[in-house]
Amino acid sequence: MIVRRFLQWAQTAAPTQRADGASALARAYLYADLDPLQHAEAEVALTGLLDDPSPLVRRALAESFASAVAAPHHIVLALADDQSDISSIVLARSPLLADSELIDCAAIGDPIAQAAVAIRPALSASVAAALAEIGAREALITLAINPAAELPVFSMRRMIERFGADGEMREALLSRPNLPADLRSDLVAATAQALSVFVTERAWMSQERTLRVTREARDKAHVIIAAASEDEENGPARLVAHLRASGQLTASLALRALLSRNASLFEAALAELSDMPSARVAGLVRDFRGAGFAALYRKAGLPEALLPAFRAALDALETLGADPDRSARLSRQMVERVLTACAAMNGGTLDKLIAVLRRFEAEAARETARDLAQSIATTAQGAWLAREPEPLLLTDLDDAAAVPKAAPRGQTRPSLPQQGFVIDFAALEAELAAA
Repeated sequence: MIVRRFLQWAQTAAPTQRADGASALARAYLYADLDPLQHAEAEVALTGLLDDPSPLVRRALAESFASAVAAPHHIVLALADDQSDISSIVLARSPLLADSELIDCAAIGDPIAQAAVAIRPALSASVAAALAEIGAREALITLAINPAAELPVFSMRRMIERFGADGEMREALLSRPNLPADLRSDLVAATAQALSVFVTERAWMSQERTLRVTREARDKAHVIIAAASEDEENGPARLVAHLRASGQLTASLALRALLSRNASLFEAALAELSDMPSARVAGLVRDFRGAGFAALYRKAGLPEALLPAFRAALDALETLGADPDRSARLSRQMVERVLTACAAMNGGTLDKLIAVLRRFEAEAARETARDLAQSIATTAQGAWLAREPEPLLLTDLDDAAAVPKAAPRGQTRPSLPQQGFVIDFAALEAELAAA
């Protein structure tokens, strides 16, 4: 009886009226005390509304059933396959949709529907992995910023492979907590590649200069990542293994790490390249003046010409100690000590190394200058904010006699009388309120 009366009414009602009726019937289905026959008839009527030509009606159904556990599953699934402004409502919220159904809807949906799936609370790893493979850019950015999504590392790496050139994608992934060091390395490499292409296409730098600048910036970022990963279990070791596999583990990177007063990346690199236990490597590094360290160095395949630089860097590190702040910046003292030692023994074979050290020296000097400028600016700003405000003096001009007349030609106009003036703010506020 309910079905017949409702469908008869719906044939002549306006779309907005049908949408209101659909919403009322859906609420009655979910919350009213209907007997089994009425409940079944209401479900039939609601199912018939899926064919309504007006999207207002189907949207009303989607809004009513989106979060309901007792909603008819077949109606929710049909709404999930509707146009995106309707399907996104249930795709983002419905607890009835299984992972397989969500993956299917994402596969045939547009970016809006895919983003609705990506923003779901407690999104499973299987759905997240499927989105990483087939999702549009907008959907994957949404997935990356969803803290409730169970996003596997291999899926994030796939997202970088597909959209690593996109700055918003990289920023979204970097916002995720507990990002592994090797994945941060991939993001650094993607950023460097994007910047290199951008600069080269606009002919701002030669290709060779661009490659050098991006390589040094990438190495600097990797030293920062290595310092940040020291608290992780085998963090530097995993990072170094990833850098080696991706062709980014170089002698220049290892030397930069030492000159930044951080030995963890250097020791992890020696262990990875020599295939020796990290504890054994650490012992040989402590005895860097001995023949054992030289044998380890050669077994790792590092350039023989750079051995004096590494020994000088370890000697300086022994004197200055590790950086307690883990800033991962080049230490100007370290660079100058290594530069002096290498210049003293240079017979022409270390010219390229000294050129690199000169660039490191210039970078460290600029970092020091930036820190000093920032410190001065911060101090000046704090002093300005802490200064005592000067008292406000108002001149009483209510008295016409107090206003000086225009001075005759050739004479100086008298100055206004300066009088201390007390403001009654309570009276002023009352006067403004009355007005």
